[in-house]
Amino acid sequence: MAGEKAVAAKPKAKTTKKSVRKTPTRLYSKGTILGYKRSKSNCYATCTLVKIDGVQTKEDAQWYFGKRIAYIYRAK
Repeated sequence: MAGEKAVAAKPKAKTTKKSVRKTPTRLYSKGTILGYKRSKSNCYATCTLVKIDGVQTKEDAQWYFGKRIAYIYRAK
């Protein structure tokens, strides 16, 4: 109108985003295959015993029960 001044929008100053690199989440745990579940005379080949690194108690192992295992090895 008559007494108002038009205000131009100031362009926003470019801000540099710091890229925060997250450390990648490891989706596996290393372990060692100990053998099959067995008794004195029977061997159950469908049930493999695995020692998982960092798991010491039954309570720690509860999370791993029923999970799948990938057998990965390196050939020389």
